[in-house]
Amino acid sequence: MADKPTLSLILPAYNEARAIASTLQEAVQYLEQRQITYEIIVSADGNDNTREIAANIGKTNPLIHVIGSPDRGGKGKGIRNAIAIAEGKWIGFTDADNKTPITEFDKFIPYLEKGIEVVIGSRGDRRSLIERRQPWFRRIGSVGFAVFMHACIGLWDIVDTQCGFKFFQESIARDLFTRQQIDGYMYDVEILYLAKKAGYRIQQVPIRWHDDNDSRLQLISGNIRNFKDVISIRYRQYASYPEANQKQSFFSGCAMSGGMNSRETMAAQTDPEDLRL
Repeated sequence: MADKPTLSLILPAYNEARAIASTLQEAVQYLEQRQITYEIIVSADGNDNTREIAANIGKTNPLIHVIGSPDRGGKGKGIRNAIAIAEGKWIGFTDADNKTPITEFDKFIPYLEKGIEVVIGSRGDRRSLIERRQPWFRRIGSVGFAVFMHACIGLWDIVDTQCGFKFFQESIARDLFTRQQIDGYMYDVEILYLAKKAGYRIQQVPIRWHDDNDSRLQLISGNIRNFKDVISIRYRQYASYPEANQKQSFFSGCAMSGGMNSRETMAAQTDPEDLRL
């Protein structure tokens, strides 16, 4: 790409054939109306033709790129692979099923222009507009999981760690996702943990959001894996930051103890329905 785009927008997708075309159409329309130079990277795993649909759209728009494989690699891995090839001044991602309209990016631009390192959507902000909530059992489970996660990791000042609408300065995205190791849903927690540890500023922004009644999250096995990943984040050895940036203080312990490139060839993933707070 001759000129560096302002925004690299990543759409992580796992079997999102029904939604990917409309999400791409809305993203392109918004970015072109706002005159934001861009590239869009669809990082898609699965076997329902999501990649093929996106690639066909990309034939008419060279700013759309597609990576991924039939195998499910994990949302964290998919975003990590996409960021490795992203070229924008700002790099971010949103769910391929459009839970948060891309027009919400308007609220993020002023913070990114000021140089804020990490700008994230927050459904927990009182000013957020939740147009359709999750089922009651997921809301209850999310509250319980949040208590556990905060007790283990900290991040007490971040109300919503897992909204799939996050944007970064380019150098910060590369730094964080080079250190990031979780392939699955808890990559959000890991990224924010690393950002806090590095002393980066994190701006939380109220957003519009709606649940899509996606039931693909495996509530038992998936959440067991999420618990394990949170514990591993707490005790994992990460590449160290400069001593002056070691600002993160942790809660004294977990409730549980113990340890427990080319765009054409890179693989990616997502299931856009994480465990939502």
